[in-house]
Amino acid sequence: MRLVPMWMILLILLISLVIVAIEAPFLKRNGLKKELFVFGCLLLLGTGLCIAEAVEANIPNPLDWITFVYRPFSDLILSMVE
Repeated sequence: MRLVPMWMILLILLISLVIVAIEAPFLKRNGLKKELFVFGCLLLLGTGLCIAEAVEANIPNPLDWITFVYRPFSDLILSMVE
C-alpha cells in the first residue's frame, strides 16, 4: 500500500461536504426525513469507498460473493445436463 497524499482524502471529504451543503437543505426544507437518512447513508458509504480506493485498500468484488453462492447450483445443473 502506497502512502496517499493527505490532499486526496481532504479533497474527497470536501466534495462530500459540498454535496451535503447542496442537497441536505432541500431535503430538510421539504420534510423528507427518510430520504435525508438514505441520502446520508449512501453518501457516507460512497465517501468511505472513495477513500478506500484512494489508499488502494483491497475492496472485495461483489461478483465474487455471487459466484460463491451460485457455483454449487451451477455445477449441479451442468452435471445433470452432461
